[in-house]
Amino acid sequence: MLYHLHELNRSLMNPLVGWSGAAAQLLTAKENWLSHFPGVQRLAAGYELAYRLGKDYEKPPFAIPSIIAHGHETPISEKVSIARPFCNLIRFKRFSDDVETLGELKKDPTVLVVAPLSGHHSTLLRDTVKSLLQDHKVYLTDWIDARMVPLDQGDFDLDDYVAYIQEFIRHIGAERLHVISVCQPTVPVLAAISLMASNGEKTPLTMTMMGGPIDPRRSPTKVNDLATTQPLSWFENNVIHTVPSSFPGAGRKVYPGFLQHAGFVAMNPSRHMSSHWDFYEDLRRGDLEDAEAHRKFYNEYNAVLDMPAPFYLDTISTIFQQHLLPRGLWDVAGQRVRPGDIRDTALLTIEGELDDISGRGQTEAAHELCSGIPASHKRNLLVKDAGHYGIFSGRRWREKIYPQLRDFIAGHATFPAAKAVATRRRRSA
Repeated sequence: MLYHLHELNRSLMNPLVGWSGAAAQLLTAKENWLSHFPGVQRLAAGYELAYRLGKDYEKPPFAIPSIIAHGHETPISEKVSIARPFCNLIRFKRFSDDVETLGELKKDPTVLVVAPLSGHHSTLLRDTVKSLLQDHKVYLTDWIDARMVPLDQGDFDLDDYVAYIQEFIRHIGAERLHVISVCQPTVPVLAAISLMASNGEKTPLTMTMMGGPIDPRRSPTKVNDLATTQPLSWFENNVIHTVPSSFPGAGRKVYPGFLQHAGFVAMNPSRHMSSHWDFYEDLRRGDLEDAEAHRKFYNEYNAVLDMPAPFYLDTISTIFQQHLLPRGLWDVAGQRVRPGDIRDTALLTIEGELDDISGRGQTEAAHELCSGIPASHKRNLLVKDAGHYGIFSGRRWREKIYPQLRDFIAGHATFPAAKAVATRRRRSA
């Protein structure tokens, strides 16, 4: 009933929330003579704060109209390459009327960015995508809010996640692809590529893993502790709820986004309270630039999605409670996941020194598991003073991390081991 009560509360609050937003706009309108009275700015700031605390946040747009690539402004269009019930594979296609620039764009490496399915929309990686588009052709997994997926589309679990990633890799073409996984998907992406290697399929040229729980037993965080202090039955009984009839996915069992959001806030409530108070003060003083920065951040942060219950419970059990991947005991669709079978894919892991979601060493654990990759084609990057979001978004990402990722990808346009095998085959033929 919790989901239904949440929706009922939201419906009851909507008139007050809408009125607060309208009042804030009215009192700050330059045409309104009331806006010049003493104390009105304070009143308007209070109304807008109430509006933003109570409003429903929809998925924001990527809003990447163009980027600078090869010294030219390049328009960007979003195209759905593959549509699946729980995920769309999006391509951010770059255009140019200049023949020489177009030729350079076609030569750029192709990357698949696997966004996390962990509560936020894939637009959280907007900054990641914008940086990559300067030097790469970019595809992105855009996960769909489970409450919007009708029941007749079936369920979605961790095995399905791995299958989706494999399908996307095959569609793009592994022989020319570089895969980047951010946070949660590092585990299923490693599984997907491991299974492809075990089956003799071509694997991507590189895989970059950023701040993910490859082995959560290393430097466990509050997130890891929450998953291990309660049995799986507790999660089933306390955080899994049924989508109400007002959504296309009515009747589907999900881990609601509003619960995940509450968990995000609970990790550092004082910081969020301080941020909202600063927003109020910025509005009161007329500091519109800082106020707009607050709006942009929370428009993204507060926009959450529901996760399918089977996927969420599989993730808790497989990754955080049983640690099946690092223990070498994980089977996907009846086949054992063996990262040691990967040989022709270079590996880059990126960790934030201050990451409070995936602790230090959790992502680096992939190097030990991927024993078949030559040491010369492995690299771990520990980013000083960077938290979880700082390794894929913000100034530190753009100025320090991205250039190193770009160079790593450029340095592995072909994989020497695969090239050597091909040469030996030609000689024997």
